[in-house]
This record gives sequence, C-alpha cells and structure tokens, in this order.
Amino acid sequence: MPKESIETLVSELIHEEEWRRMRATAACVAGGPRAVQALIEALRSGLPDLKKEAAAMLARIKDPHAGVALVVLLDHEDDAVRQAGATALEQMAGVLDTNTAAALVALLPRIQEGAAKQRLAHLIGAIPTAVAPLCEMLNHPDPDNQVAAAAMLDQLLDPRSVDAFIEAMGQPAVRDVAVETLKKLGAIRERIDGALNALREVEGASEREEARMSTVIELLGIGRPSVEILIEYLEDDDWLVREAAADLLGKIGDVRAVEPLMNRLAHDKDTGVKELSIKALGLIGDARPTQLYLEAIPIRPLRVYAMEALAKIKDVAALRPYKELFDQLRADRDGLVAYNAGLIADKLEALSGMDSRAQEGTEE
Repeated sequence: MPKESIETLVSELIHEEEWRRMRATAACVAGGPRAVQALIEALRSGLPDLKKEAAAMLARIKDPHAGVALVVLLDHEDDAVRQAGATALEQMAGVLDTNTAAALVALLPRIQEGAAKQRLAHLIGAIPTAVAPLCEMLNHPDPDNQVAAAAMLDQLLDPRSVDAFIEAMGQPAVRDVAVETLKKLGAIRERIDGALNALREVEGASEREEARMSTVIELLGIGRPSVEILIEYLEDDDWLVREAAADLLGKIGDVRAVEPLMNRLAHDKDTGVKELSIKALGLIGDARPTQLYLEAIPIRPLRVYAMEALAKIKDVAALRPYKELFDQLRADRDGLVAYNAGLIADKLEALSGMDSRAQEGTEE
C-alpha cells in the first residue's frame, strides 16, 4: 500500500473514522515544516470544518509561520471558523511574529461589528509583538487609523508606546489621547517605582518577606501594563526586588516574561529568586523552560517547584523524551515529587495510547 501524502493525511483530520483522524493528528504533530505548510494550505482552501481542525492543529504545533494565515480566518464568513482562528492565535500568542501582529493590526480599521472588534482587540492585547505595528499606525495618513491605533494602545498601556505617543503629539486626531495615555503610563511607572524602591528600605528578614508579599498584593491589580517595567526590575541589584518582580510576573501570566524569568532561574545567585522564578514560570505553563526544570530537580530547595512546573506545562508532548525519568520519580521519597511525576507520566501514557491506536489504524 503506497504511503499517503501529508496533504491527504491533513484532509483526514475530519474523517468520519476515528482511527483515520488519530493517524492524521499523529502525522501532523510529527510532520515538521511540510505538515505546517499542508495545514496552512488547508486554512486557505479547505472546507470550513477542515479549516477549524487545521487551526486547532497549528495551535498545538505552535509554528509562527502559520500566524498570518490564521489571521485571514478572522475575516471568514463562518463565525465558527473565525472563532477557531481567534482561539488558535490566542494559544500561540507567545510565539507569533511581527508579521502576524501587523496583519492583525491591519484588520482594525476594517472590522466594525462590535463582537468581532472586541475579539480582535483582545487578540492584539494578548500578542506581545503587536505594540510595534500599532505604534507605526499612529503615523498613518488616515486619521481614522491613527485613532484606532491610539485607542488600542491606550487599552494596552504598554511602556513601549511612550516614544510613539510623544511623536504623535503633533497629530491633531490623536493628540488628546496621547496626552491622557502618557499620563496613565507615567502614573503606572511612578507607582511601581515607588513601591519597589520602598521595598529596598525595609530591614530585617521577616519584615522584608512580609513587605514583599504586601508589595505584590499592592501592584498585582495593575496587571499587564506593568509587565515591561517588572521585566526591568528582574535585573535589580536587590534580591528582594527581583523576587517581587518574579512573583508578580508569574501571577500576571504574560508570556513576555518567560525568557527573562528563564534567565533568572539559570543565572541568579540568590536561591529565593530562583524559587520565585520557577514558580512564576510554572504558572505561565510554557514549555520553553523544560530543560531548566529538569536541571533543577536534583537541587533540593528547587526540586518540588521544578516538578510542579513540569506538571503544569500545557504542551504535554514536549515532555515525551523524559517519560522514563518521570516513571522513576513516581517512587521518589518526597511525596510531592512522586505525585507530580505520576501526573506527568499518566498524561504521557494517555498520549502514547492515542498514538498507538492511530498506528494500529494505519496498519489495518
């Protein structure tokens, strides 16, 4: 029996027979760039049901090359297809490139319907690379586009937009918004700087820990507009300030913090900062720190946090190469280590079972 092409397998993501759907899923996950290209083609030319399944599969694979093709779905006539595209883009937020962000921003002036506009605004707000194209749109020749970009940036309140708003002060259409947004950004910076500078002045171990927790509670309500500033504070000279910044970034859960937190986990000399960094990364659930978690397992103060973070990784397939390790750790003397190892091993066994059933179907 001749081997079927990846294009044929992609088309079987919506086949009525379960084993064919499972085989198609396994082929897409293992298919690399050719599978991504075939899925992108399905987004362009497939039937609505196939478009939805292809979007979900691309979200699972998380290849940034699919971003622009997924954006196109947001303008589709079928609401279910539009929703599938939006969900995939949101799940891929941390890996989407500037081209994808620019394509999303370009839709802003075109989409007028309320729910669709809100969905688009939510997506743009979730994608870290969207700030740059929005800042560029502030200089668009059409005042309506300037206003759309200014309104979106006013919602995001990202410190990276400060210079663009200062330059936009000469644009009559957005001058007032620019002034108000700069005031808000200034107030956010002042509040964070004030709280973290005050934290440095606290003396005494127990007093400092209590002050750190109070500072986290005080600043947590700012949310995503604080992310870029808190990332700066991860490099602060004071370990307590670094701890507070890491704690806040984890609770906010923005993917922009993943690599800066990984850097703290890998290189910080303070164990407390490492601990808060690994906890924060666990809350975000990204697979990129997997190797750092594994390296932390033998380190006694970090091993439980490392296992908890591994158990929270959303892309379970990324842990496949380490299944034997998790099977061994099920018998660990530390109950929390053993418990989390069991959770991971069970997930991997379920994943292997799906692959086995798909393979059996291929051989029939």
